[in-house]
Amino acid sequence: MDKLKAYSDSALLDLLKVQDAPAFEEIYNRYWRVLYSMIYRRLQSREVSEEIVQDIFTSLWVNRNTVVIHSLSAYLTTAAKYKTINHVARETSRQVYTRQQLELADPQHNNCTEEEVLHDDLNGALEREIEKLPAKRRQIVKLHKTEDLSLKQVANRLGISEKTAENQYGKALKALKLNLKHFTFFSFAIYLMCKVFALVG
Repeated sequence: MDKLKAYSDSALLDLLKVQDAPAFEEIYNRYWRVLYSMIYRRLQSREVSEEIVQDIFTSLWVNRNTVVIHSLSAYLTTAAKYKTINHVARETSRQVYTRQQLELADPQHNNCTEEEVLHDDLNGALEREIEKLPAKRRQIVKLHKTEDLSLKQVANRLGISEKTAENQYGKALKALKLNLKHFTFFSFAIYLMCKVFALVG
């Protein structure tokens, strides 16, 4: 096992494809702490961060013979980023649903707090900026957001490679963040922006 510590990521991936468990363990030991720290910084939950890390490595093992990885580090950190975004999106949707149920149960329930008003404004701005994206990027974002498709599923739907879908989605997010940067004031607004951008995750 110790000799694997000297192996490059590429060499470990080659071993992984032939179901080499020690190689997988070395990859895990090499990257789990980096991924955990990256996720924890965003979510501030040890339990959820650990679950996402385990999910990333489980997916890597299950898909070891089909996934194309050019850079192990980039692949794992990208997976961590998207899974974190998707988790925040699910939590945001759950909170919105809960608030809607409260409003139905209590018509006098006042949901016009400062945060909710800002959230609604940013959501509206986000939708408008999505419409301004180039056709292909707009299509990828909408499929990923409204139909809850993974980027791999989006790629299959559109007849493009998964790498192309990831690149186009990444460029779309950069454009959206740039065009909505005027909403990011102080730490509260930055946090809220992260939650809203999770809606396109």
